[in-house]
Amino acid sequence: MKFTDIIGLALKNFLRRKVRSFLTILGVTIGTAAVVVMLSLGIGMSEGFEKQMEMMGSLTTIEVNRYYYEESPRGGRTEPATIDDKVIEAISQIKGVKVVTPVMWRSAKLVSGKYMAWAQLYGIRPEALEALGYVPAEGRLLNPGEHDMLLFGVGATQNFYNPKTSRWGNPGGRPPVNVMTDRLELTLDDSYGESWADPNKKPAKLYRVRTAGILEPVNDQMDWCVVVDIGYLQKIVREYDISQGTFSRDTTSYEQALVKVEDVHQVDYVLQEIKAMKLGTFSLQDILKGMKEQLFMIQAVLGGIGAMSLLVAALGITNTMVMSIYERTREIGVMKVLGCLLTDIRKLFLWEAGIIGFSGGVIGLLLSLLASYLLNRFGGDLGGLIGGGIYAPDGTRLPISVIPVWLAAAAVGFATFVGLVSGFYPANRAMKLSALEAIRNE
Repeated sequence: MKFTDIIGLALKNFLRRKVRSFLTILGVTIGTAAVVVMLSLGIGMSEGFEKQMEMMGSLTTIEVNRYYYEESPRGGRTEPATIDDKVIEAISQIKGVKVVTPVMWRSAKLVSGKYMAWAQLYGIRPEALEALGYVPAEGRLLNPGEHDMLLFGVGATQNFYNPKTSRWGNPGGRPPVNVMTDRLELTLDDSYGESWADPNKKPAKLYRVRTAGILEPVNDQMDWCVVVDIGYLQKIVREYDISQGTFSRDTTSYEQALVKVEDVHQVDYVLQEIKAMKLGTFSLQDILKGMKEQLFMIQAVLGGIGAMSLLVAALGITNTMVMSIYERTREIGVMKVLGCLLTDIRKLFLWEAGIIGFSGGVIGLLLSLLASYLLNRFGGDLGGLIGGGIYAPDGTRLPISVIPVWLAAAAVGFATFVGLVSGFYPANRAMKLSALEAIRNE
């Protein structure tokens, strides 16, 4: 038999028993829709958590510290390691590392006329700013070698106050000091200009500084920091300690480093390489990995629930095809007497089963797309429980149900595969029927 003849007979037989075919397809449709919707909820939760992590910070950024915890069964913290320029250079040579910078924190005071501001100085290498994703809302980023330039977080510009009136700036409105144009000075003496300052304390040096720019808000602690070249910060810290007679600070090593990885898929590898150096690490990928492990279990349960419906549909296909053999025994016998190949008979029944699976898969996919749309459109109350209550930075609500292209294609393909597998036993049974017995039976 020609291929077109097999297809034609399969479609003809498929339409011969419309009600039974419809009910069998309905079973596949419900099973496919159940699997797709259940998995789409899991995917929606996963993407929602990823977006939530991205809003907390970059998934390709790794914080490195000196305190390493053994991952052996006994665990425990090892002796603090040293993070110096040699270690920074070694980290930069790891495959996948885009940029690495040491980090230094120090509290300070900014002075502008009668106004002052508490400042948390954040010292890093200026060349790392752009790679780390910092974007200026006004002005520009720091350039290497600019030792007297500051880069303000948007919240830090609101910290200025008048110490004589103890009135804090103008939160939410225009700050009393324009950091871009007004004269600014910096000191490491926290008590400078305060009424409670120790009069016997040696006056700290004031450093004339300028502002390079103000950063776009990122909704984390950086909004309240003032970024400065780490080399410049080390210099003024040494000078301050010497002036106060307390020069004991180690300025050749750092408490922390920041690593930017080129691709999110390389983060795990870089983390392992850094841990091999007996250094502590923290990445949002660690949190996301734990969440995904839990989500995998949830998706497995949800998918299993949907798969049970598809299993029932598979039994329905098998039953339909077996019943079809009993009804078409004479037809099968005539085909064999006329010299039809046994493989063609098997192909005929497999095609019929495949058509049922494919049709049910397509209709089930369309039904699941409709269900997904309704969940995303009207499922706001449910969203807070399964991820749809998460909002993107632009204020849009993230979807509850997500059906990617690969899931849609896999659903139709799997439904067709289930149809073929379910039809395999009936097809073999039809192929093994005796031609004479088949004709005599009718």
